[in-house]
Amino acid sequence: MIARLYTCNKFFVMNNSLFDLSRKTALVTGCNKGIGKGMAVGLAEAGADIIGVSATMPLQGSEIAKAVIGLGRKFTAYQSDFSDRKNLYAFIAKVHQENSTIDILVNNAGMILRKPAAEHPDEYWDKVMAVNLDAQFILAREIGKHMLQRGKGKIIFTASLLSFQGGITVPGYAASKGAVASLVKGLANEWAVRGVNVNAIAPGYIATDNTEPLRNDVERNASILSRIPAGRWGQPDDFKGAVVFLASAASDYVHGTILTVDGGWMGR
Repeated sequence: MIARLYTCNKFFVMNNSLFDLSRKTALVTGCNKGIGKGMAVGLAEAGADIIGVSATMPLQGSEIAKAVIGLGRKFTAYQSDFSDRKNLYAFIAKVHQENSTIDILVNNAGMILRKPAAEHPDEYWDKVMAVNLDAQFILAREIGKHMLQRGKGKIIFTASLLSFQGGITVPGYAASKGAVASLVKGLANEWAVRGVNVNAIAPGYIATDNTEPLRNDVERNASILSRIPAGRWGQPDDFKGAVVFLASAASDYVHGTILTVDGGWMGR
């Protein structure tokens, strides 16, 4: 009995260490609220210090800062508008100057602008692409090159169900998220052999600001819920496990994968 208990405890400790992010630093974009906030808290719960950035991130006193610091981890806040290329590069330079090592990059920041395709203006298309795709590639390249030099690192993109489907009245968003899925695979093909894991999480229908118009539309809300096997909208906390897995040693042999967290939507 003692031998069995010892073996069981040893197994637990070994597996717990696979998900341990102590002494790691994660840069999480778009973490002031919603899915990004949930992922940042999950990473902090696993032991990581957090560098948080968004266009509206308070430099002090944010709810995400309080949550991370309350877990005994360090939180460093930055504000950057990813639709502005110069602003983005200034942020990258500053974050490299002020932080010695970034072990984990969570490329989560994104936006959605809704208008039927025949009326979808250039301004909508350009801004969505700048934030959802251009900035994601630039961040992955600029943070990733340091990971390649060290021979290790984890990069996690936020994809979407519209990485697989077309959606309605969001052509720019759908195109950007389809491209993100292909970018993940392209980077993984080059960087896996050099010790850097590149993967993505594809959220289903999650209760965030981006989906508020859908939840407020009685017919559309009912239609969406009828297709989700789990029978509910997802919550930001539903992403903690997935992001910790992809950020930790538990996923060392996982490359170029799009992990759906969707309540079973894609299985229907």
